[in-house]
Formats: sequence, structure tokens, C-alpha cells
Amino acid sequence: MGYYDSKVPPVIVRNILENPGWYTSYTPYQAEIAQGRMESLINFQTMVTDMTGLPIANASLLDEATAAAEAMALCYRNMKKKKVTPTFFVDQAVFPQSLGVILTRASFLGVKVVVGDYKTFDYNTPGLCGVLFQYPNSDGKVIDYTEYIKAAQANKALAACATDLLALTMLKPPGEYGFDVAFGSAQRFGVPLGYGGPHAAFFSVKKSLQRSIPGRIIGVTKDADDGLAYRLTLQTREQHIKRNKATSNICTAQALLANMAAMYAVYHGAEGLYSIAEKVHHSTCIVAEGARRAGHHIEEGAFFDTLKITIRNDQAYQDALINAEIRHINIRKYDEPNTIGISLDETVTSEDLDDLLFVLGAPSVANLWQQLKPKDGGILRSKFERTSEFLTHPTFNNYRSEHQLTRYIRYLEKKDVSLVHSMIPLGSCTMKLNATSELTPISKPEFANIHPFAPAYQTQGFFQLIKELHDDLCEVTGYDAVSFQPNSGAQGEYAGLLAIRAYQHDIGQGHRNICLVPVSAHGTNPASAQMAGLNVVVVKTLPNGEIDMNDIKEKCEKYKDTLSCIMITYPSTYGVFEPAVRELCETIHDYGGQVYLDGANMNAMVGVCKPGKFGADVSHLNLHKTFCIPHGGGGPGVGPIGVKSHLAPFLPGHEVLPPIETTHPGARPFGQVSAAPYGSALILPISWAYLKLMGPSALRAATEVAILNANYMAKRLEDHYPIMFRNENGFCAHEFILDTRSFPGANVGVMDIAKRLQDYGFHGPTTSWPVVNTLMVEPTESEDKAELDRYIDALISIRQEIQDIQDGKADPDNNVVKRAPHTMESVTGDTWDRPYSRKQAAYPLPWLTPSKKVWPASARVDDAYGDQNVFCTCPPLEAYSISDLENPPVLQ
Repeated sequence: MGYYDSKVPPVIVRNILENPGWYTSYTPYQAEIAQGRMESLINFQTMVTDMTGLPIANASLLDEATAAAEAMALCYRNMKKKKVTPTFFVDQAVFPQSLGVILTRASFLGVKVVVGDYKTFDYNTPGLCGVLFQYPNSDGKVIDYTEYIKAAQANKALAACATDLLALTMLKPPGEYGFDVAFGSAQRFGVPLGYGGPHAAFFSVKKSLQRSIPGRIIGVTKDADDGLAYRLTLQTREQHIKRNKATSNICTAQALLANMAAMYAVYHGAEGLYSIAEKVHHSTCIVAEGARRAGHHIEEGAFFDTLKITIRNDQAYQDALINAEIRHINIRKYDEPNTIGISLDETVTSEDLDDLLFVLGAPSVANLWQQLKPKDGGILRSKFERTSEFLTHPTFNNYRSEHQLTRYIRYLEKKDVSLVHSMIPLGSCTMKLNATSELTPISKPEFANIHPFAPAYQTQGFFQLIKELHDDLCEVTGYDAVSFQPNSGAQGEYAGLLAIRAYQHDIGQGHRNICLVPVSAHGTNPASAQMAGLNVVVVKTLPNGEIDMNDIKEKCEKYKDTLSCIMITYPSTYGVFEPAVRELCETIHDYGGQVYLDGANMNAMVGVCKPGKFGADVSHLNLHKTFCIPHGGGGPGVGPIGVKSHLAPFLPGHEVLPPIETTHPGARPFGQVSAAPYGSALILPISWAYLKLMGPSALRAATEVAILNANYMAKRLEDHYPIMFRNENGFCAHEFILDTRSFPGANVGVMDIAKRLQDYGFHGPTTSWPVVNTLMVEPTESEDKAELDRYIDALISIRQEIQDIQDGKADPDNNVVKRAPHTMESVTGDTWDRPYSRKQAAYPLPWLTPSKKVWPASARVDDAYGDQNVFCTCPPLEAYSISDLENPPVLQ
């Protein structure tokens, strides 16, 4: 059912999963100090394009089910016939959890989903925008969909394929059948089950769809010194830029898990992966042969690792269930009479096979292993067998020993800046301490090796932990119920809005479809509102950053009959506490609306105020910000939603295993937003431990110090940079905005300052958001005064460098700021033709010494070149020579 136990190589566990150099880094927006993890992510993309046979892949999505919904949404956006109702066909043998998320997403987009048999569906259906097949399907069957793909494409629809990376080492890839889109989960490539997540999904498309693909893409470009470099490419598709017109609301991906999966492929290579797949497939053939010899029925046809078995009679079926319990084996039970499902994975042993054959009342492995000959179901020498090569790039062939892989991982890690080097004061991102003691549980097999659909009696420990975390979060926020299913902040926004819409529909107010979004709200809000089927109306802010209450009242009156909700961020992304927040909530409620309060800035509220107590109806909480789950270089994240009691019946459910909070009388779940019932459950113990270890007084103290640190930095910097928004007493919340929009006489912009900070060993603050050409700084409570002062001194020093340009002391173009960052190669090279010294370039302050220096891995990347020459897989070796970068390979 899409989840498999796997052997996570200890070299990857120790050097990536448990390594703060990898798990404390941020999304690679500052490319020059993120080259290592971007190289690893481009390995992931190369792995996906090779395995699926489609040329463009992203750097991961949240899970397979949300990837399925993204595929549906892509097909819908690609539809040309907008005057007819869009229809999306899903074959009935798609994983049920994927279908659940598709149905939820489609219902609010106005897309009609038809579920049925791929053989009998009418592919000439008017308005058909896409079709989805699973390969191999949920029952394990491998099917050639070629004629049905062609039929759909003849009607201008796209064909999407949900697939399995390990199976594709043996099976003909989706691209060779003509599919437009392929996606699935990379979990079985060295990532633990984790009770459902976090796991990296993959997503690949044809070249013509590269600007429609959801999520982030790592691309190849060149830097200012004509060296090869990586960067996030095609970023104008993202929600912070296009807001409600973005391709999706995705903010967090699953970078850490994608890096683990990529390293798994690098470690094993094509031969190793094929060997694992061959073992799994051969073991499945043994079970199939044993089942047949025991008199059970398996449909004819090819399979890879999964069997749907009809037991010969009622008594044999009951015996099989009892024997499975005796041997501690969980098997899938179908609604069809006497029918079970069995899937195998790389951990299977001969003892496991003997146990399975015992369950089926079949001969032992010893009697079958040598006797087994190719029969129906075997992939080898069938029309499904893969003949094309994959993972041929040297990266997947050079690191087969633990020693080699350790050195490669370390080589990449040294290219990046993470919290192990210095503070990362990204506004609205809360890059705080991820304590080692809190992270310990995720490596324990008792947490890591649980299947998300395991019976409840086998997961009582997880249930207790989730219940305690639920109660603690309710206490912290003032809400009455929490759902942990959303596995990112953006998913939490979406889930919260759907809870509002379901509630309003239930009380006869389903026509309400206007969502007010202040300019100061979080960047993903408009995109989430659009996905929830809401029309966004922007609300003004005052010059001091506060929401304009007069505009709120005018908009409420104008849309009094259709107002659904407002989405506010508190404190706002301008870094101010809204003094009129209670009045705002009351006004919205008076006009029949609900208040969605974005919890991205909860780090300024814990122990000080509770959104559920001052009028908000629902919030998402970023456990990967406030509650100490590390960012992982761009994921994982967890975005649970807290709701007041009237919304509690409308929390997300699940097609396979309903979450506890949706099983009580009166529960009316709106649908499903993630693949697993509790989302990324494996990392919930981190936040549980944080809350237990801190306690009420320490939580309040942490919030107070976070606010204190921000105000200390703002006060020291106010004589050097204008501080944009503060309250009437001259204070900010936990973050503040530096105005870097104008330096008369110096052609210096916000990105110049961010790049120059890299020379001082720092990651820049959030750039150009929420106000263009500004820096938003959030120091968190984790940094001591000495680190704060170093960062402040760096910003003051850069301001003096800008002043030198303004005063004519430095060349207006060829200066230390405009040419930042400076690499070791450029500073130590034989020639130095710049009008400033090497020391000024690399060691501008006394505390920057050779022993402490953190060097950028590349000179300033060329963003325009990267977008004009899209190349998102591992570059060939010859591309690493500077001369060849003028004509890099470009995918057609």
C-alpha cells in the first residue's frame, strides 16, 4: 500500500539523518552557501529522471498522495477547454490514500473525479483533463496502459503514472509508455517507515510541462567566475511570488529525506538497486508459487512485489488470519471475501518466507526455492522488463564503499552553511536550536519501523505520545482540538481553510467564498486560499505595519453575504503585534466569517498569549519552527492545525485508518490532506520532548528572550539602517525589517548585502519579503549575545562599505559588496585585479580568521543564465570545465 520497510545504511543514518550539518540547514535560497545539499538534490532529480524516463524532476514533494493531488491539479491547469466541467479519471486500483487526497483537493477546485476501471472508461469524455494509473497497481498487477494513454492524449488530456522506484529498476519506465507525468514515494530508498513519514515524494514530467511542475527544482548555472554552480531554478512559479496564481501552495518539501534517498542510490548504484529488486521479486514469486500450490487463487498477469490472494475457502481464510497473528505478520485484508494482500521488501529473509508460506498453508521455502521456474507473474524476459540503462552518471558509480560515501557526504557538507557554523536569522523561519536530546527518538526502531496502517493495538505508545502532544498544544494555543495530519505549514493552512469551509457548509453557509488576506499575512496564504476554492480579497495595512481596520470594516460590509474568513499572521510578517487583533476577530465574526490565524510566528506567543483565547478559530502550527523540528535543508516540516470546538468535527480524516480525533460521534471530516493518518508522525516525538523538557516557565522565557533578542538587534542597528515597522513604544515583536531600498549614490541592492554577509560567515536574513528590497531578521531565543553582536557588527561593517561607495572611496561597480561573495579560489589565486585588498574581501573584521573562516562554495550565481538554460540533472563531467559552460547541455 505504498509503504515498505527498508534497510537504512548506517553510513547515511550517522552522516546525514543524525548530522546537524545536514539537518539544521535551510532551504537553499542563498545558493553560494548551499552548493553541497543542492548537488545532493540534483542527484535525487537525476535518479528520478533516470528511473521514470521523463526529463524534468523536482527536488521532492511531501508524500505520494499529495503528489497525486498535485498531478491532478497540473492536469487541470493544463486544460484548454475551460468552458466544460473538468474531469479527472482515476483507476480504481490506485492506492486508496492517494485517492482520498485527490478527492479532497478536486472537490474545492471544481474538478469532477471519476473512479473506475481503466478498461471501460470513456476516454472521449468531454472536459477530460487527465487520467491516473498506478504502475504496479495497488493489487500488485503490472499493466501495459499504452493504448489508454494514447486515448486520453488524443482527447488533449494528460496521462499521469503513480509508480515505484525499486520496481522501475526491473520494469519499463513510465516515460517509455508515453506518460506525461510520473510520481511516487522514494521512501523505500533507505528511509524508515516512521508510522507514515516523513518521506520524500518524487515528481517528473515531460519537458513541455517544466514550468507547470509543482515544488522546487534545482538547476545548473554558472557563477561570476564562470564556474559551474547550482541554484533553485524557475522560482517565479512559487507562492511567495505569484501568491494566489502560483502552481501550488508548497513551501516546505522533504529535502532531508530526498538527500537520504539520493545517497541510497549513490551508495548502491544501478547494479545494487537491481540486485535488491531482483531479490524482492524472486521472493514474491516464491510466495505466489506456494499460494498456488496450497490451492489459493492469484490472478494471471505480471507482478513485482505485491500479491492479491483469494484464499481457497472460509476456513482456510480464518486459519491464515490466525497463523499471521501467531507469526507476527500484518497482512492486508480486502473487503472482498477471503481475500488478502501481501507485499515484500528488501528486508525479507528466508525465515520470513517460511512464515508467510506457513500462513498460507504452503510448502516451505526449501521445497520451492530450487523448484521455482519462470511462470506467469515473472518480470524477467517479459514485455515489461526494462532494457534502458539508468544511473549511469559517475556519481552513482564512484561511492560504493562506506569510506568513499562518507568522504563524499562530508565533501558536500563542507560547502554549506548551517546552524553548526553560525546563526541563521531568517525572518518568519525561526531557525532555532534543535536539541540533540529531542532528536534521539527518531533513530529508535520502536518509532522508526512502524507501518502507518498497523493495527491500533500495535501502536499504543505512539497513540499516547500523540495524545499528550495534542493536549500540550491545546494548552499552549487555547484551542480545543488538534489534527497532526498536515505535513507542512502550507498543508496546515489548506487543512484549516477546509475545516472552515466544511463547517460553513454544514450550517447552510456554503456559499461564503471570500477570503480576506492582509498584505502583511504570510506568503503562502493566498495560494492556500485559492486551493480551497476561495476568492482572495487583499486588505490594506497602515504605514506602521498594522492592519487597516477601516479597510477591514469596509471589506466586511461589502462582502457581508459571502465573507468566509480572514487569514492573518500574528504577530504579522512585518514584525508587529496587532493591537486591534481582538477587535478584528470580533468584526469578522459579526459578519459571519471565521478567523484563520497563521501560526508561522508562534515563537512570539508561546507562554505569553493564546490565539484561541483572543478570537481566532483555527491556526496551523509550524512544529519545524516554534517546536524545534529541524528544517533539514528544506523539509521535513509538520503543520498541525488547532481549532476551536465548533470546528473540531471537521478535522481531516483518512480513507484507510481514520485518526482518533475523527472517530467520535458527530465527527464529519472534510476529507484527507496527507498520505498517512498522522502525517509525518516519526518527528512528532521531537516536539513532544521539547514541550516536556521545557515546561511552562521555560517556554514563556524562551518567547521573552526571542522578543528581547530582536529588539536588541534592532536597537543597535537603527543608526545604520532604517527599521521599517515598530509599535508606538518603539518595539518590534520577535523579528524586524531593515530598509535597504535606497542608498543614494551607490547601486547596492538587498541581494548585494545578503551575498556580502556570506563573506562574514553568515546566511543572510529573509530578502525582499514581505517588503521588496528589505531584510527581515529573526534571531530566535537560541543565540547568545556574542553571536548577536557578531551578526550586528557584520551588518554595520557592510553599511560602512556601502558608505564608501556613496562617498566615492570605492568604485561604484567593482567593489567588495557588488562582487561578493568571494571564494577561496579567487582570494588565493595567482592574480588579483580588484581595487580592494584580499584581506578586505575575505577577512573584513578581526574575528574572521583563517581557522574560523567559512568560505562560500561558489562566486555569485547567475540566476538569469540558469532560467534561460534549464538543466536539472547531474551535469556531464565535461561541463565541469569552465570553457564548456558557455554551451551547456540543454534538455529538449
